[in-house]
Amino acid sequence: MRIIIAGAGEVGFHLAKLLSYESQNITLIDSNKESLTYADNHLDIKVLKGDATSISILREAKVDSSDLVIGVTSSETTNITLCLLAKQMGCKKTIARISNIEFIDNKELIRFSEMGIDELISPEELAATEIQLLLNQSAFFDTYEFEAGALIMVGVTLPTGAPFIGKSVKDAANIFPGLHFMPIAMQRFGTQFTLIPRGDTVFKDKDQVYFVTDKEGVDELYKLTGKTKEDIKNVMILGGSKVGFNTARDLCAKKFNVKLIEKNKEKAFDISDRLPNVLVINGDGRNVELLDEESLESMDAFIAVTGNSETNIMSCLMARSKNIKKTIALVENMDYFQLSQSIGIDTLINKKLLAANNIFRYIRRGEVVALTRLNNLNAEILEFEVKATSKVNGEIIRELEFPRAAIIGGIVRNGKGNIALGDFRIEEGDRVVVCCLPDSISKIERLFI
Repeated sequence: MRIIIAGAGEVGFHLAKLLSYESQNITLIDSNKESLTYADNHLDIKVLKGDATSISILREAKVDSSDLVIGVTSSETTNITLCLLAKQMGCKKTIARISNIEFIDNKELIRFSEMGIDELISPEELAATEIQLLLNQSAFFDTYEFEAGALIMVGVTLPTGAPFIGKSVKDAANIFPGLHFMPIAMQRFGTQFTLIPRGDTVFKDKDQVYFVTDKEGVDELYKLTGKTKEDIKNVMILGGSKVGFNTARDLCAKKFNVKLIEKNKEKAFDISDRLPNVLVINGDGRNVELLDEESLESMDAFIAVTGNSETNIMSCLMARSKNIKKTIALVENMDYFQLSQSIGIDTLINKKLLAANNIFRYIRRGEVVALTRLNNLNAEILEFEVKATSKVNGEIIRELEFPRAAIIGGIVRNGKGNIALGDFRIEEGDRVVVCCLPDSISKIERLFI
């Protein structure tokens, strides 16, 4: 695919890096020479210095023959204008990064697609939504919903004594018949290798395991993994960034008790005026005495979303020492993901990864309606819509030529989630959730074209 990315900031660079690994034809546009030089030296892509809304620059980037234009500059006006121009000049699909979530809330009213913008994304809003999901499934370190919760993906670290430790996947299925979940990926403790579980794969102590389940299966997973479903009500947020503000707003709407600590006095007063149901404290969240004064130990969850990854990690570790049930840290450095479990933080989230997940479904072949990458695992989960022309249409799962490095986790049919086993027949209109390693993605895509 020919893809144009406008904006060589953290989201744009990260997207360009991921897409260049997949041998996509990438052109990166930015007016900042230093950012472009760094990208040019580190990535196998074309760079163009200039204004992304310049018609001459877009012509030089060959926008008329491009498959996708992604506007992820720091200016939402630039991103929207770029997408409008690109569509008029012949680009097939456009995506704009925005900060005003009113645009997303009113997509049906404004009809952005008719204007030339196929998708609007807000990394900050995606992060706030992710945090809310994680609090709803508090015992799990990662979670994702397909089709409004018809199927749910959860990640859990198996504790010592969990009932199916030492048993194979097949044995566990026989011992616990009627289970409503499917293991789709795992990583052994102390390793960096991602496994796609098969019937003879044995569960081991401290494995990080991802399951796909339906609503009934969530409670079963709590029991069988020895986890406790914690009641999260009192939440402390460190940082009044866009992520912090959006999270506080969303949690208040769900009747959580929220305290927010913000160092900048002017910003703290502004948030207090805009969110009257949030208790806003003007102070330095790194100050242990301040956190003690604000009853940190009485909180159920601590969420650190300042602009500094190290501050977020250290403050979460401090919260963990107070036996807080759930800790979530926003980080920019992807390398930190490998440390989250070993250092004791429940979950790390990354805006760049969330934005990339949201955009990647436009790069995949076949009717991909959702995509997420697993934290710290080298695997993707894709949700395909089955068309009449798809090779899987009408086929029984066990008879498919499915690569060993991939697995079907579940199927949504008529809005209902199904944990599909080998005798399940796939039909047109089904939405199939597949987990696969990178080297099998192209084979999987061909099955759903």
